[in-house]
Amino acid sequence: MSLKAFHIIFVTACTLLAFGFGAWALHSYSTTKATLDLVMAIVALVCGVGMIWYGRYFLKKLKNISYL
Repeated sequence: MSLKAFHIIFVTACTLLAFGFGAWALHSYSTTKATLDLVMAIVALVCGVGMIWYGRYFLKKLKNISYL
């Protein structure tokens, strides 16, 4: 597995983890109404969007390099 393929898998996993944590924090906020849960949810969702942006940037930058 190339470094490019590993990087794509790792970025995808990080994105899913960020959105999953954001969803969990929003659910926790809906039950407890704790401000920290809302802040964590917002930060996690922004990080998830940032990871999507970074993944697209990375793919454009290395489009000429093979996945092998």
